[in-house]
Amino acid sequence: MPSQSWFIAGSALLLSLAVGAKGPHPCTETDYYYEYTECDSTGSRWRVAIPQSHGSCIGLPEPVRGTECTFSCEAGEFLEMSSQECTQCAAGTYSLGSGIRFDDWETIPTGFSSLATYLDNGPHGNDSLTCNSSSWFPQSSYLESNRDECTVSLIYAVHLKKQGSVSFDYQYTDHKLFFDFFIQNDQCQEMDQTADKKWLKLTSHGEWATHTVNLKSGTNILYWKTAGVLGAKVMKPVLLKNVHIEGVAYASECFPCKPGTFSQTPGSSSCHPCPRDTHSGHGASSCTPCNTTTHYAPTGSGVCKARPPCSKKDYFQIHTPCDLEGKTQVIYRWVEPQICLVGVAGAETLPPSGDRETCPPCNPGFYNNNTATCSPCAPGTFSDGVKACESCPAGTEPAVGYQFKWWNIVPANMKTSCFNVGNSKCDGMNGWEVAGDHIRSGAGGSDNDYLILNLHVPGFKPPMSVTGGAGTEFGRIIFEFEMVCSSDCELYFMMVRTAEDKEKPTLTANYTVAYTQDINRKSTTVVESWEGSKVKQSYTYIMTKNASVSYTWAFQRTNQASEVRQNVNDMVRIYSISVSNAVDGASSECQACALLSQPSGSLCVPCPPGHYIHTHTSQCTECPPNTHLTSHSTQSPEACKKCGPSSKSNKEHSRCYSDCVFSYSENKVSLSFDYSSLGSVGTLMNGPHFTSKGTKYYHLFNISICGGEDMRAVCTDNVTDLSSADSQRETGESANAVESFICQSTIIPSSGRGFRTALSSQSISLADTFLGATVALTLGGVKARPDLFPQTTNKVRDVNFFYRSLEATSSCEAGRNVVVTLRCNSERSTQGELTVPSQCPAGTCDGCIFHFLWESSGACPQCTPTDYHQIEAACKGGLQDKLYVWNEPKLCVGGVSLPENKTWPCNSMDFLVKMGAAIGAFTAALLFSITCYFWKKNKRLEYKYSKLVMSSNKESELPGADSCAVMEGEVEDEVVYSKKTSLIRKLKAITSRGNRERYENVQLNSSQSNGLVWG
Repeated sequence: MPSQSWFIAGSALLLSLAVGAKGPHPCTETDYYYEYTECDSTGSRWRVAIPQSHGSCIGLPEPVRGTECTFSCEAGEFLEMSSQECTQCAAGTYSLGSGIRFDDWETIPTGFSSLATYLDNGPHGNDSLTCNSSSWFPQSSYLESNRDECTVSLIYAVHLKKQGSVSFDYQYTDHKLFFDFFIQNDQCQEMDQTADKKWLKLTSHGEWATHTVNLKSGTNILYWKTAGVLGAKVMKPVLLKNVHIEGVAYASECFPCKPGTFSQTPGSSSCHPCPRDTHSGHGASSCTPCNTTTHYAPTGSGVCKARPPCSKKDYFQIHTPCDLEGKTQVIYRWVEPQICLVGVAGAETLPPSGDRETCPPCNPGFYNNNTATCSPCAPGTFSDGVKACESCPAGTEPAVGYQFKWWNIVPANMKTSCFNVGNSKCDGMNGWEVAGDHIRSGAGGSDNDYLILNLHVPGFKPPMSVTGGAGTEFGRIIFEFEMVCSSDCELYFMMVRTAEDKEKPTLTANYTVAYTQDINRKSTTVVESWEGSKVKQSYTYIMTKNASVSYTWAFQRTNQASEVRQNVNDMVRIYSISVSNAVDGASSECQACALLSQPSGSLCVPCPPGHYIHTHTSQCTECPPNTHLTSHSTQSPEACKKCGPSSKSNKEHSRCYSDCVFSYSENKVSLSFDYSSLGSVGTLMNGPHFTSKGTKYYHLFNISICGGEDMRAVCTDNVTDLSSADSQRETGESANAVESFICQSTIIPSSGRGFRTALSSQSISLADTFLGATVALTLGGVKARPDLFPQTTNKVRDVNFFYRSLEATSSCEAGRNVVVTLRCNSERSTQGELTVPSQCPAGTCDGCIFHFLWESSGACPQCTPTDYHQIEAACKGGLQDKLYVWNEPKLCVGGVSLPENKTWPCNSMDFLVKMGAAIGAFTAALLFSITCYFWKKNKRLEYKYSKLVMSSNKESELPGADSCAVMEGEVEDEVVYSKKTSLIRKLKAITSRGNRERYENVQLNSSQSNGLVWG
């Protein structure tokens, strides 16, 4: 037994040793890593060791109390968890301390997501499928948004242990695209943000802007949202890069530098790009030079590239400055830095220089004084560029400005540059090159470069005799250009309004001073753009506000990036640029000015607003009533233009308007109208409309048909270019507002695109000039179309209000026109209803002429005495009323009122009836009495005649014919008849017998008398 026990024990020992050899081993530092637990309610946490693989070792370190939850290291350091102390990053790495940065956009980084939303579809209900391909796209060094009107959000969620911030760089150049940035918490509730933090400002083409927003501790969900307004054409995308978030818990390690960058010293918070012709790999602490004989590398390159053979795109031509002999020539130079190889197979060589030619003359306002350079004329003098400067004669003043039409050198107040959002190939290149009679776009480094030409104007100074009234023209810029393109090239003309510069450029004697300034940019506006080839043409822009501005021309051959140059020959040429009334400009001519009233006065004096300079007296003369002064001509009575029909001018003679009163005569009938009851501004919400992607939007029109400056329509944007809101807020103007007679805004409902409030954008003026009001169908070349608004039977003619907008567009070179038709409709309210033609639901059929119908009872003429009639009431109680009522249908308002009802005494109908009855009764009684009298008398005659007949029968002879009357003293006896006979028949018988007795003598025989009976 003992030996057996020892055997079992030994076997168990050996087995345990064998098992121990294959079981968990004691843990080393490579078997685990440290992490912090979640913070408790007191803000404390613990550091715990986590094994790399479960059960691989035993003896993990015990948990220890960690640092405070708000603890973090400085930039360039990381938290070494074993010692819980901050340690510097090694060379070739970097750390942001408590921040994270995203600057590598080869792919969308982990944690970011792109979501297309389509909360509102078109009438077919399935348009949302068209947004499935819309997304944010990585473009190596930046992210690019979608190019359509779909709403796409870039989302990133981050948990902050303390208050922090997020900052990013962006480009936002297209005002037809909404771009907003907002933050939600973990309950999907949007954080409170001011408008300038939510809605991003527009940037100039090629310019990056930085946006920073503070973050609260806890979960923050970041949204970058873009949404197009209309799908008319492809929109310029938003570009995003360098997203930097501060406030994370800690950095437990340092990040290696990406290829093309390096960090040379320990403790770096960022990596620097490698210089040109050097390269670096992942986590480099220095950059390696390329073999510049055969290879090259752009700035920030991870590899060296082989130098290609030189081609025509690698050189450009320039005109040399005028030499002492007044000669210039065309020479060719390699694009710098030169990356191509000369002398290899297929390589181009520089063309020979051109012949020396006579330099073009100086630009107007300059002179050369027999030297090789042109100098500006002194103040008070002028020159056409050929002759020497001369003083302006008495009674005139110099017309200052810029007139650049000869391009031997780039003028001192202009500069050129080249920019590409994705690379730095053209950095330092000239974006434009002078070419004698024009200046043209340069070659650039890539086809998608922005080639930029900038002209700075420090301000405007109108002529002495012109002062700044409402609508005054302070200056205008006119340039002539043409475009030659084989692809989708585009030219932008932009205006950047600036604050006062710390140093303003001036035209010095050598005409070559540097353009140095410190511009605080306030507002960038894309004034106009052109696409594709364009024939030689001119464009004019008028300045109605005095400000320091920079005009910019930006040309891009294509918006698609490509390593292969395909459109290098596409270009734009600008032949001339003219700016009037520039503060620091030179003078090419003199213009008449107003003089003092004294005969000896020869000094120019300013004219009040609305005055012109009389040709003969050179005195300030006010324009006649109801005329307006054309802003670009003030030197003759013809400068005062008569206002249109039924319009009047304001006090400054700068604008014509309707005073709400209108009248016309027709068929010897005069009708007067008063439209003040229609209200100051009429509003029409037109829609809904749907884009090709199913986005719902409306057009909002505000219309003011009458009134002066205080009754104009206003359309306000609540999004997009907040930079203009900043500058307008400083001057006390309405932010993002368009003020005119008629304006239009595009409205996107809040439920349509995922926005929390309705968006009002793209406000434009449709009518800033009132042409007049008339019942005619044509005025000032604008034609009304009554066929668009069929009229039912109406005795009152429609009144047409004609308007014009002088702002030219690409589709309406002569500007837009508007016709508002006012129609009398007694069934409408006083405010009435605005409608657009059913055939043209957008209000316009061609995009240039807008038609509106305003039906209202307030559009009816004023009432006159011909619009009512009188009615006489019945006589009651001896009184009678006279009433006045309107003619039906009533087609008038206001004017005269109905006269008061009248009452006067009258003979009542009862008395007349009684009188008539009494007279009738009396007449009847009289007739009855007369009838009875004659009837009785007739009976007497009959009786007497009977007796005579009877007597004759007895004596066989007739009585004497001398008398048949009843003699005096005789008594009349009764007569008895054999039968009854009517009274009328008896009267007839007596009458006929009487006639026979009168004209005949009848012999009566006794033989016949026996049968005689009266019947």
